[in-house]
Amino acid sequence: MNLGGEGESDLLRAGARAREHGDLATALRLFEQAAREESGDLRLCALVDIACVTDESGDHARAVELFHAALAQIPPDAPRLRPAALLNLSQALQRLGDLDAAQHVLDQARTLLTADTAPGELRFACLVSATALALHRHQWPRAIELANESLTAARRFAPEQAGHPLMNLAAAHFETGRWELAEDFATQALAAFEAVDDRDGIAESRQNLALMRTRTGRFDEAEPLLRAAQEFFETAGIAHRAGIGWKLTGFITEHRGDTDGAAQHYRRALHRFEESGALLDAADVRLRLATLACAAHQYADAATEFAAARATYAARGLGMHCAQLDYWHAALLEPLVQARPDYLPQVLDLAVPAALALDAVRYELPDGAQRHAWNSRIADPALRVAFRYAYLAQDARLLADLIETRCAGTIPEITTMTTTPFPATLDLLEPFDPPTPSGPTSDALQLGSALAAVAASAGLPVSPPPRVAVAPDAHIALADWITAAEQRYGRRLRDDRVVQA
Repeated sequence: MNLGGEGESDLLRAGARAREHGDLATALRLFEQAAREESGDLRLCALVDIACVTDESGDHARAVELFHAALAQIPPDAPRLRPAALLNLSQALQRLGDLDAAQHVLDQARTLLTADTAPGELRFACLVSATALALHRHQWPRAIELANESLTAARRFAPEQAGHPLMNLAAAHFETGRWELAEDFATQALAAFEAVDDRDGIAESRQNLALMRTRTGRFDEAEPLLRAAQEFFETAGIAHRAGIGWKLTGFITEHRGDTDGAAQHYRRALHRFEESGALLDAADVRLRLATLACAAHQYADAATEFAAARATYAARGLGMHCAQLDYWHAALLEPLVQARPDYLPQVLDLAVPAALALDAVRYELPDGAQRHAWNSRIADPALRVAFRYAYLAQDARLLADLIETRCAGTIPEITTMTTTPFPATLDLLEPFDPPTPSGPTSDALQLGSALAAVAASAGLPVSPPPRVAVAPDAHIALADWITAAEQRYGRRLRDDRVVQA
């Protein structure tokens, strides 16, 4: 979104026109010229616009540096320019995956925009940015509420920007399974951007529609939209969005059986993401490359890709991303284990701690839609993988401990473990952030292990379940596995209390 003020400057107005038409190189050149030749507020506007264009071009890390440099020169009481710069900085931080920093910056902007005299278009932009953060954190009901509020604000303050809340509504409804409604909102967003000739918005809407149709398996309907959007992003030099397009193209190509072509597209996506500093997106693409390598039984290559992605997640403290990666890695190694049973201990060491960590998330989620999405997409499939490997290893104690603690919620049928294939991995095999709990965890109930599982299933916020002492030797069920998971993923899985099985 264009939040920087153009002021009374021919250079700034010309740069804004170039930016609106997707000519980011020309826009950047004009804004840099304005920064050299203008003074006062006009120069500060140019600095903010330079950072905005840098972010839109895909160099998010550099954009963050430029925003901070501009903010250091903007007076703290600047009524329009400072909140505009903060809102744009929040967007850049979101694109880098630094959601906590993005929230902190957004809160600063919101504080500056609380007065009734605050510019209406910036209050609208603040709502849009808050919606984007809610989407990143998978807070779907909150995102829908904010998107509706921002759509109302758009009608009043920024009708030419109505496409943004419409697309946010599309995203939130799609992730909650309302696919037809989501496509309707996305189509409205595309029409809104077309009505004001917002070429960047048109391309993003096409790409988002293509993503929805790809994820629902309608590849033939997705491809024309994808090609049109890709042509715009490549021509405009918008590396991040171009990377998303190449990843989608790779996914479609992979599902049509052309693994070599898919790998080429994924490599292009990886290059674009690394070029733009979108390292989390780059790590996600590495998961696709690892999947292709496993399918070709090139397990050493797959391990290299998994390790690179894991290092990226770990460096950012994304323990649950690491757990999901370990679960997927373990699931993809089944053919290797069948051929080389001596690898089973290593695969168990991936699968079991990951499953325990992923399952523990449900105790924190009081919202039914969030809990259902997390369990169906992540936790239950991971636990089935852990159970199956425990069965293949004929580890009776591990199986008994898994069952005794009722960690799986619904225990798989053990007798079918040798014939039932592993569950399909996520549609695009991307890490899925745990939703941020919406209620205070300090008020969580403390229940026994079985009751805690029931309460979590019912949607009550509960503390982590206690450790379970199992007869006849009173050993703590899964003790070593729990310790390994807590150390590996930096997350508490069990309370210090001990109950008898």
